[in-house]
Amino acid sequence: MAPAPWRRTGNRTALRDRWIHLRAETWETPQGVTLDPWWMLDWADWVHVIALTTDDRLVLVRQFRPGAQTLTLELPGGMMETGESDPVQAAAREFTEETGWRAAEWRSVIGLPPEPAHCSNRIHFVLALGCAPAGAQALDAGEDIAVEALPVAHVLAGLGQGLIQNAMHVGGLVLGLAAAGRLALAERPAGG
Repeated sequence: MAPAPWRRTGNRTALRDRWIHLRAETWETPQGVTLDPWWMLDWADWVHVIALTTDDRLVLVRQFRPGAQTLTLELPGGMMETGESDPVQAAAREFTEETGWRAAEWRSVIGLPPEPAHCSNRIHFVLALGCAPAGAQALDAGEDIAVEALPVAHVLAGLGQGLIQNAMHVGGLVLGLAAAGRLALAERPAGG
């Protein structure tokens, strides 16, 4: 039997700025347990690009991340801007801004909640094929991004060693490479 949904009984703003809306909600479980505060973050939707070149390389970005306190290798991408409704167009914009590269073909892979317990937004993974340098980066203030084009096999071999440290990016990368026909996902055996 599936669990029953919770019931929200309260919702108050703790902080709102140009990036996030932090809310303290009150929830009641079917068993009568009250959870207060239950912290929720409202972000804009995010887009991230699985970018493949014609010579089987992934276009990735390296930048400093304060949460990890280190430089991390990631998929290019960012937040959808106000007024943007098409994740593929937003991904193309972010990709070109962060890398200076363009793609010949764009395909939506999947949009999923990044952390469904506490975030209300979605992260959209978009496949870009036939990527090539096209000009200079157009970075926002505070961005300092290095572009790296690494062989797909090298990236896949490094996933288990933390080559890409953002867990959401690892999942999106696997799904994107499967959508591109570069990685086969095993089917679950019957009854398993």
